[in-house]
Amino acid sequence: MTTTTTPPPAAARRRRGLTPEAAATAIEQACRDLRLPTVRTRFADMLTVAEKEQLTYQGFLAELLLAECDDRGRRRSIRRVKAAGFPRQKWLGDFDFDANPNINPATINTLAGCHWVRTGQPLCLIGDSGTGKSHLLIGLGTAAAEMGYRVRYTLATKLVNELVEAADEKQLAKTIARYGRVDLLCIDELGYMELDKRGAELLFQVLTEREEKNSVAIASNDSFSGWTKTFTDPRLCAAIVDRLTFGGTIIETGTDSYRLAHTKAKSASSTLQQ
Repeated sequence: MTTTTTPPPAAARRRRGLTPEAAATAIEQACRDLRLPTVRTRFADMLTVAEKEQLTYQGFLAELLLAECDDRGRRRSIRRVKAAGFPRQKWLGDFDFDANPNINPATINTLAGCHWVRTGQPLCLIGDSGTGKSHLLIGLGTAAAEMGYRVRYTLATKLVNELVEAADEKQLAKTIARYGRVDLLCIDELGYMELDKRGAELLFQVLTEREEKNSVAIASNDSFSGWTKTFTDPRLCAAIVDRLTFGGTIIETGTDSYRLAHTKAKSASSTLQQ
């Protein structure tokens, strides 16, 4: 019996005899077609390293693919942080714990691990202006986004205004569902302005949608006892406090403004130098 062997495709035959220049061109085009930008840009440098370290073909391929995966992970992290809508960049590593002894670094470090986000627990940051509430809120939100969680930041008044507009346009259920889907909702400046009954009720609906499912983190300049100035209905106020504190973490950042102290110190230093 005569056995016939199917010849390789013409393209495969051509590739076996590629010159180094042709191979580089083929790799460049293949990376574009397969959307492997890191492999495309780092291939030559990594090939030099692989030859120097005498990597096997398998080892070289692993290094290339791992580099691509690492860069994709970084790009996804950047997109998640951007999608969160933070008004400015704040990192936990930049927080000056020495300037505010009310805040325990160990507590913040534990929160940075995001177990509370994974389990849907709330977080409340309570303290006067300039004590680091927003820095911690944005920093913890950024840490959560970098770990793969969907995060959304908003001011309390902006959220309420959006909910009122959605209700007027018959889009309330859709808007509440959108806020309900994110893993962590960061609400800043809660308590700075009084909310009418309708706005407070709409905010309560968002909190109820997320209760014991997805985390809410808030920053407020007023203690819970003073929230009746923001939520004028006592029963609704009590219900909102309950939603935001049950099973969660409460951090009191104090009353001494770090920003004010920093400004005074800087001013005094400038005066002495004159």
